[in-house]
Amino acid sequence: MIKSIDLFHSIIFSEKNVKKFEKLILYLAVAGFLIHLTLVFLNLKYEINYFVGLDNLLSNPISALYTPFSFILVYEAFLLIFYLPRSFTTSISKEYEIISLVLIRKIFEDIPDLDIASGIFNQQSLLLLYDLIAIIIIFYLIFLFKKTISTIPERKPNKNLVRFISYKKTLSIILVPILLILCISNLFDWTYSVFINNEIIKNINAVFFIDFFTVLILVDVFILLLSFQYTDKYHQIIRNTGFIISTILLRLSFSVSGISSILLLIIGVVFGLIILRIYRLSELNSD
Repeated sequence: MIKSIDLFHSIIFSEKNVKKFEKLILYLAVAGFLIHLTLVFLNLKYEINYFVGLDNLLSNPISALYTPFSFILVYEAFLLIFYLPRSFTTSISKEYEIISLVLIRKIFEDIPDLDIASGIFNQQSLLLLYDLIAIIIIFYLIFLFKKTISTIPERKPNKNLVRFISYKKTLSIILVPILLILCISNLFDWTYSVFINNEIIKNINAVFFIDFFTVLILVDVFILLLSFQYTDKYHQIIRNTGFIISTILLRLSFSVSGISSILLLIIGVVFGLIILRIYRLSELNSD
């Protein structure tokens, strides 16, 4: 059974397939950027805008960067699934990277809203400043998180560890079609809301990622439950539980906006970093 899972996983996540998907994302990102840039031009030149409630994404050429970043984020989500069997901590660090990229993408949406003529201390400017500060803080926290991972002693492979990794490979295989379904369904829902119902999407940055992080929470819970079968070490159980809490905080950040969203993001990453630091100390002091 384990050999079959390993074989199936190696086929799906082969270097050839990963490169193909990377190339596909690159083509889609370039095409999306050009299409978005064209729509911005039509809106500015001829005031042609069929996107209800998305004026800020069509009022400035800089906002055209929003679209290719969206495809890059899908690729990062795929990489998270790819790294899941390797290490729980590595997949969590990939979650944090995705969050930082979501924040950077949001910058391209916020810049067209700036009204420098009315002063630099208006609401839009302050929100942009908060996002920029949050990006720097989270970027540094991710650096500390990865640095901490590199100092944790590696566990020696055994039968239990091999079986545990096999279960995580099964989860990553299942997550591939789920990721594809989420992308298609969210794109369909967004298109239907904008073009058919003429609805205004209040938080476009939450599209796809609310569902994606909900799935990640469920996956993290599965990993936690599976870990009970292979370890009875308290600090490992607390680490896995702490990472679930961190993911939940990241998920909650998409349900609010403004400074509340930023605070939840930072608290989520800080919480994960503290949990990992304590876990590292426990590993170094365990026999």
